[in-house]
Amino acid sequence: MRIGGLASGMDINQIVSDLMRAERMPLDKLKQKKQVLEWQRDDYRAMNTLLLDFRAELTQMKLTSRYRSSATSSTDESKVTATAASSAGQASFSISKVTQLASSERILSGKITKDPDLDQNTKLKSSDNLFKSFQNKGDRVVWSQGSVESKTLGENDRLGSNKYKLNEVLKDDALSSWSVKVNGKAYKVVTSVGSEGLADNEVLVNAQGEIEFKNAIAKDSAIRVDYIAKNRTDTFKLNDQTTSVQLTRGSVHTTGINFKLSGTDLKVTIDAEGNVKYNDGGAELGKLDTVTGKITFSYGFKQYVSSQGQDSNLEITYTQNYTTFSLDTHTSKGEMHENFIVQGNETIASLSTKVNASNVGVSMFYDEFSGQMSLSRTETGKYNEEVVTGEGGAPITDDDGKEIIDDDIKVNGALMEKVFGFEDGKASVTAGVNAKFEINGITTERHTNTFTMDGTTFTLKQTFNATDAPISVNVNRDNNQIFENIKEFVGKYNDLIDKIQKKMNEERFRSYLPLTDDERETLSDKQQEQWEEKAKSGLLRRDPLLSSVLSNMRMNFSQPVMNDEVSSLFNQLSKLGITTSANYLEGGKLEINEAKLKKAIEEDPQSVENFFRGSGGTEAQSGVIHRLYDSVNATMDQLKERAGNSFSVGHQFALGREMKNVDDRINSFENRLKSVEDRYWRQFTAMEKAIQRSNQQMMFLMQQFSM
Repeated sequence: MRIGGLASGMDINQIVSDLMRAERMPLDKLKQKKQVLEWQRDDYRAMNTLLLDFRAELTQMKLTSRYRSSATSSTDESKVTATAASSAGQASFSISKVTQLASSERILSGKITKDPDLDQNTKLKSSDNLFKSFQNKGDRVVWSQGSVESKTLGENDRLGSNKYKLNEVLKDDALSSWSVKVNGKAYKVVTSVGSEGLADNEVLVNAQGEIEFKNAIAKDSAIRVDYIAKNRTDTFKLNDQTTSVQLTRGSVHTTGINFKLSGTDLKVTIDAEGNVKYNDGGAELGKLDTVTGKITFSYGFKQYVSSQGQDSNLEITYTQNYTTFSLDTHTSKGEMHENFIVQGNETIASLSTKVNASNVGVSMFYDEFSGQMSLSRTETGKYNEEVVTGEGGAPITDDDGKEIIDDDIKVNGALMEKVFGFEDGKASVTAGVNAKFEINGITTERHTNTFTMDGTTFTLKQTFNATDAPISVNVNRDNNQIFENIKEFVGKYNDLIDKIQKKMNEERFRSYLPLTDDERETLSDKQQEQWEEKAKSGLLRRDPLLSSVLSNMRMNFSQPVMNDEVSSLFNQLSKLGITTSANYLEGGKLEINEAKLKKAIEEDPQSVENFFRGSGGTEAQSGVIHRLYDSVNATMDQLKERAGNSFSVGHQFALGREMKNVDDRINSFENRLKSVEDRYWRQFTAMEKAIQRSNQQMMFLMQQFSM
């Protein structure tokens, strides 16, 4: 802290401050110059953004869809609707009958429970008597024991181009229940291969954990494997404060579970209520919730752990209850197969989520009110063409003598077949069917009710017979939509011209410079805002870059398109009914004679299209849109060179380099001001010291004279 004026009585702080204010005036001018450059940079970037948006519109105007819009009409939209792509030509379709709408295959179980309180969040194995309330007794499900695990294999697990290694202790008799997916695509797991070798959608696994595909797997593919390990071991650190532990798996099987405390086998036994005793059933360890896998320790066991005098490691090796099922489907992408491994503590809801999220193409749904479950194909239509055969391979026919085609959905697994009632003969199957109809005299089928023919997309909504009036669908060029597209483009061009013109014609208030810090302190927020509004005005007044792009775009429009695909009757903008405004102050805005433009589109749509988006080897042959695109691109490059963009570093554009130069001058001047201020303080300090010495001498002389 500097304190002056003690000897002289002068306000040295104020004097130095006033002196420095005068010294700082050149610095304020530099800061004002930097602020003006920043405002100018921002204005240029705002103009560049406008051009970027307009360039995006030009990109859209290059598309054929802007000039080849089609309109469709149906004589009865309650039965058939249609939409046409831009590529669709004029056409007429007659649909004389729709005998069948496409539907998806659905399998509906019978009533699977008598218990109204049983909901989809019930654990699948909440007790040894699985789903005692189910019609289809749960004890038909054979729950296996192991540990359900998942792993994603990578390059470190690769043995060859099509072979991987899963380094785990596996359950030998559960290999076929694995789920193997490569980048989300499921493969059918097999444990042996015949003379024909592996199919494209199969994967071979063995007890050593080796996984082999038919074809090479691309590098960095994600290979997800859900498998069954022989058991699982969880390790916990115990102390006298530990009251419980949570196993990482639920639905714990109580037989064969092993507890080790710091390497010592506790020899536990678990009764039907989950009470755990150790030392051959002597001491009480705690209680195991077999559903959740939580173990709550008894007071005695906690005391025993505490008596060890240090933290103890508890190892628990155990298995869990699991079962499996699989779904096979026929889809538009071919045959699909997926295995599902189900843990005993899962629910119907979690099962439905698994099935619905898979790529097998089936939706699973359980209705708590009716107590029924359904499996539905997510695609409509019939994809399985295999005929059901009986003894000796002879086809089986229905009552009408027609061969029966096999189902699109196949369910395998006791849980789905026995408990959920999807067993053959007990489930109600509604087969998926194709849409059948007659169009332009041709009887045909489609897998879906919405299909495309010759660029026209039809949607069948109702069935009707040949005795009903046929439905006509007509496809015509939508000239009105083409007109609206061109009109919208002209409007956006005029908006661009208007904004650039306004920026170029802003009045420049040269007496309004950016405010200095001292000036800001004397003004209110509103006054500062009004001042800056005038200070920012006109920074791009009559800017040559903006003036150039306006001039170039006017020339792009005015020059005729000399292209063989454009008729001479429509090779200039004015011949299409689009002219430049007579008011020169508007900067070349366009005006549309709607009647003349609509007539041009109707008479020669091909010439109108090529006038705008046609391409050629020279500028004269190129359509207006391509010319504008090139002009806008060139100006954007110039603006970027001048003002950069939000990703640019200062030295990469002209204004940035200029601002860097001003910054360097500001830093240099600030260092100089520090030296000047220090000099002032040294001078005033020397003056204060001289005055102090003079005062001391005067006091001494006065004391001498008074004696």
